[in-house]
Formats: sequence, C-alpha cells, structure tokens
Amino acid sequence: MRFRSLYVIVTLVMVCSLLTVGLIYWRVSGDEQGAHDRGLLQQIPVLPVCCITLAVGVILLGWYWLRLARVITSIAELVADSTIADAGTHKTCALSAVLKANELQRAIAESFNELTTRIGRYSKQVRDLELQIQLSQKRAQNTEEIIYSLRDAVIVVDEFDKLLMANEAAGQLFDFDFRQSQHKHLGELIKEDKQQFADFLSRSKQSKGQATRQEIEFIDEAERRTFDCIVSCVYDQDRKVCGAVAVLHDITREKEISQMKNDFVGHVSHELKTPLASITAYSEMLADGEAGDEETREEFYSIIQKQAQRLNRLIEDILNTSRIESGLIKVNKEPISLTILIEEQLQMIKSYAEEKNITVTGQKPIVFDQVEVDRDMISQVVINLLSNAVKYTPAGGSVKVETNVDDAASLVRVTITDTGVGIPADEIEHVFDKFYRVGANKKQAKGTGLGLNLVKQIVEKVHDGRVFVASRVGEGSTFGFELPLTTKQVASIK
Repeated sequence: MRFRSLYVIVTLVMVCSLLTVGLIYWRVSGDEQGAHDRGLLQQIPVLPVCCITLAVGVILLGWYWLRLARVITSIAELVADSTIADAGTHKTCALSAVLKANELQRAIAESFNELTTRIGRYSKQVRDLELQIQLSQKRAQNTEEIIYSLRDAVIVVDEFDKLLMANEAAGQLFDFDFRQSQHKHLGELIKEDKQQFADFLSRSKQSKGQATRQEIEFIDEAERRTFDCIVSCVYDQDRKVCGAVAVLHDITREKEISQMKNDFVGHVSHELKTPLASITAYSEMLADGEAGDEETREEFYSIIQKQAQRLNRLIEDILNTSRIESGLIKVNKEPISLTILIEEQLQMIKSYAEEKNITVTGQKPIVFDQVEVDRDMISQVVINLLSNAVKYTPAGGSVKVETNVDDAASLVRVTITDTGVGIPADEIEHVFDKFYRVGANKKQAKGTGLGLNLVKQIVEKVHDGRVFVASRVGEGSTFGFELPLTTKQVASIK
C-alpha cells in the first residue's frame, strides 16, 4: 500500500513539473516579457530539477516494479509449490482411490462370483424341483392310468365323503359317469339298493383303521354279485384322516368255484363211497358164504368188477386232469382211423344204452380220416361224450355219432347228438369248466363235473384241437370236437 502511494505522488510531481514548464515556455515565447521571463527561468534550474525528479520517479517506479515482480515471483513459487503439493496430494489421493477401487472391484468380483455360484446352485435346485414336479406329475398320471385300467372298482373320497377319483369299473358298478362326478357327495351318486357300500365306507373312515374288509352283495337284474370290499383310510401329515380309498373286487366267480369245489368234494366222496360200499358189501357176502351156487357167485363177481371199474374211472379222471394241467402226462401219439376208434367205443356203450332203451347209431368208416393222437386219451374223450349223452337222454331217446372230414381245413369233425334234456343258454359257456354241473340237470344224473373238462383238456391242450357244444332245453344237445388230419406221407410211414 505504501509503495502504491509513493508511486502516485512521484507521478503527480512529474506531471505537474512538466505542465508548469510547458506553460511558462508557451507564455514567454512571443514577447519581450517572455524573453525576460525566459532569462529568469534560465537562472532557475527548473528543468534539471524536473529531470532529476523524473529520473527519481522512474527509479522509484522501477524499484516498485522490481518489488512487485518479486512479490509476483514469490506468489508464483508459492502457487507452484502449492500446485506440486496439491499434485502429490492428488496423486496420493488418486493412488488411494485406485487402491480402493481395486478393493471394491475385487469385492464386487467376489460378490459377483458368489452370486453366480448361488444362482447356479439355485438354478440346479430349480431344475431338480422342475424334474421332481415332472416326475410327480408323471407318477400321478401313471397312478391315475393304473387306477382307470383296473378291472376292480376303485373309489377315492375326501373327509367329507365327496368323490375325488373313480375308475370306469366303479362307474359301471354304481351307474354314474366317473369322469363328470368329481366333488359330488357319494350319497348322491350311489342308489338306495347299493347304499350299504356307502354306509360301510363311512363307518370304515370313522373307525380310522388301516384297512377294513367286508363282503357285499349286489343284485343287478336278478343277478346276485358278490364283492370283496376293502376300505383304507388316507392320512395327512398330522395323522388325521383326510379321505378313504375303496377297492371292490368281484368274487362272484371265485365263490362259485369254491362252491363247485365243495360240491365236487361232496360228489366225489359220494361217488367213491357208492362203488366202495358195493364192493365191500358183495365181498362180505362172498366171504360169509351167502352165495351158495355158482350163478350167484358169478353175479357177485360181476357187480364187484363193475364197481371197481367205476371207481377206477373216477380216480383216473381226477388224476388225468391233474396231470394234463401240470404237463406231466405222457403222450403216445400214433396215426389211427378216428371212425374205427369211435366204433370200438360204441360197442362198449351200447349195453349201457340198452338198459335205458336208448338207440345209439354210428356210421361206416371213412376212406381217409386218420389222425395222429394218443389212442387211450381220445378213446376216453369219446367214452365221456357218449356216456354223458346216454346219461342225460330219457328212455326211448336216441344218440347219433357222425364223423366228417374237411379237406380244405385239413381236419376231422366228430359230433355226438342226443335227444336229451338240453342245457340252458346261460350255462352253455360253463359246461367245460372244471367241477361245473348244469344246475337244472343235477337231479337227472350223478357226476363229478370232471368228464367234460377232461375232454376239453385232452382235445385242446394235448392234441391242438377244439371242442364245441350246441343245445336247446327239452330238445337235446350236440357235443363235438375237431382234430387236425395227419398227412398221407406220415400215415404211410407209420
């Protein structure tokens, strides 16, 4: 501030001096007075003084500017030092920022890697869950398909007895659309005549037992059907009953077979006891000497022999049936004429037919009707069919045997037609079943129900043939069988 004031004062002095000299020279330049004044002025050292003052002012001005330059230089140095310091600071800060950025980058990279790992793990878990869901859906679909394909009736209900699932067999049994009846109450779907099943299912669910079993009978169109019903409770995670599954298995046929077996045991026991009782009785009479003459003894011998043969046939039928079913029977096939073999059996059955006044007729041998069969087995087939025809034909009736050769089909067909009592249409399909006897004809004749089954086993299983039957109640029946013809080359070799 001082230098600035001094600079101003010196400058003003110089300006004033120069202005004064100029004015003076301007006033005295044109007249005498001016000359006189110039003389006076020449005596006064105004110019040197002004020059000296100007020089001093210039020096001071230079000195001022020198000092100002120093100040500016100092300021510049300070600014430069400050700039360098700031640059170092900035460099340090930049380095620190870079280090922090690197650390942040590493942290971000680590977080990103960890996040990527988690995402990969989660993705794998999601894929596993999707796979499990697909497997569960497939299992559920397979389970539904299995349930729908079962022949047994299956019904699934919730805790409120509302239908969740049912298969076609259940729909047919209870007469409802099993696909359109979901979430309907079971009482609405089951009719009153089958309400016992709904009651049994409800009781079983309330009892909370693992499985409850009961036989239930339904009557459909005058047909009695028996079902083995099993109800199992379904539990949730808290072991509370949340539903039930009912499976109804039709055991009508099994019960019929069981009854047939019981009847068979009773019939066999009776059939075995009858010849045994006769044999025992007549042998005891012979031992006691009650047959005093030869004719009586021969009669007793004949009765014992016939009863023994009857007993032997019964036992053979049972054994042969068992052997054929187990595949252990020995088969000795040979080419024979079927007509000749039938004629031999006719001679054996005619005496039995004559006792009932029944006419049995055959036919003349055919030129070529040879079949490759086991003689004893086919003889048994013919005997069983002939004896059945005579057995179920009333007195005065007839039995006719025919043999036809079908060259086109390369087979021979045998038919045995009677004028007997006939078989009801609803029982024809069962006549070849084991232990089966036609209910309406049980009083007509005794039997075990094995004869026709043995015929079927011998013809179809052993000789690759076919059995058939046609009948009308009150008019008679036609039983028959077909066997493949043997070739002429094989016949000639044999």
